[in-house]
Amino acid sequence: MQASPLDALHDVLPPEQVAWWPLSLPTWAVIIASLILLITLGMWLYKRQQFLKAKKAAIELAKQQSDDAQQLHIILKRLVKHYYGAPLTSLPTKKWQSMLNKLSGEDISEQALHSLYGPKNNPELAKQLFNAIKNLKLKEAINV
Repeated sequence: MQASPLDALHDVLPPEQVAWWPLSLPTWAVIIASLILLITLGMWLYKRQQFLKAKKAAIELAKQQSDDAQQLHIILKRLVKHYYGAPLTSLPTKKWQSMLNKLSGEDISEQALHSLYGPKNNPELAKQLFNAIKNLKLKEAINV
């Protein structure tokens, strides 16, 4: 008797389900790279927030003193001292004025800075100083 060709066939067995653990090396690499990226991003955001903390505090303080040019000038000097160091705050008036104009984008005149020491309050200067505090550039290199 001749055997049927169907007798030579075997049942098809489905493969076992693949386990998800242990993870493959590329999966571990993606997980580790993602964690490093998230930690680095978090550290950068935290440092940036800490770096800008003094400027935010100065802006809040300036809002309370927005009509007093002398107080705003003091706040601005403290802010420059914090970010650029004490030597810049003791510059002669002409150099201080040019440095302020460079860093803030405002056009504050030397005459207006001299008027700070007079008895009369200058509301236009107070507005310029408030804007200088708000717009102070923090990363620009200074060659004074």
